[in-house]
Amino acid sequence: MDKKEFRVLIKYFFLKGKNTVEAKTWLDAEFPDTAPGKLTIKDWYAKFRRGEMSTEDGERSGRPNEVVTNENIKKIHKMILNDHKLKLNEIADTLKISTERVHHIIHEYFGMRKHCAKWVPHELTFDQKQRRVDDSEQCLEMIKRNKLEFLRRYVTVDETWLHHFTPKSNRQSSEWTAHDEPAPKRGKTQQSAGKVMASVFWDAYGIIFMDYIKKGRTINSDYYIALLDRLKDEIAEKQIVLQKWYRKVVGSL
Repeated sequence: MDKKEFRVLIKYFFLKGKNTVEAKTWLDAEFPDTAPGKLTIKDWYAKFRRGEMSTEDGERSGRPNEVVTNENIKKIHKMILNDHKLKLNEIADTLKISTERVHHIIHEYFGMRKHCAKWVPHELTFDQKQRRVDDSEQCLEMIKRNKLEFLRRYVTVDETWLHHFTPKSNRQSSEWTAHDEPAPKRGKTQQSAGKVMASVFWDAYGIIFMDYIKKGRTINSDYYIALLDRLKDEIAEKQIVLQKWYRKVVGSL
């Protein structure tokens, strides 16, 4: 089927009240090798919603017969470099070419795909980033001077949620079965809503201590100050225990 016939089918799904996902699913099943892409279907749905019911190509002034030209490729590349959030239809309207051709150029000539930004708790400032670089360089210098001493004095902390109940993973619940036996089954379970936040401090010798925070408790600077004070006390106590153990071992030799 050519693209005009696909447009008629897309229009049919639109008039039947089907959404773009349903239209895409049916077209992929019936025409797996030639079905139009998701963006194409969405673009035609948008035109139909605006009342533009014609499935013919719209006439655009100054539109060349062949739009995949070196000039258009350079223009699209420059536009994307200036603004990585540009939409296909914005580029198409600027250059007076179809969104399908814009998508083709971006995908085939630049090897680019559009990704959603990954969520992070907060973005670091330039000073915060530089501080991390400086601290990392200082740690590397200390490792080079005395690796064993650095590891002995280095303390790491991490935080994680601990649910009151966490179901086994598929790997954990796997069983050995003979070739003629059915695969094992288990009921689907979910993590419990009840949970606590665990702050874990450890060094080269093992865990120093863990602190548990119940859900709903406010975590602020006062909490972290108290946590660091407790860490200081725990380290001092651990050093006393290690010194006693060391003297005992040396004395027995």
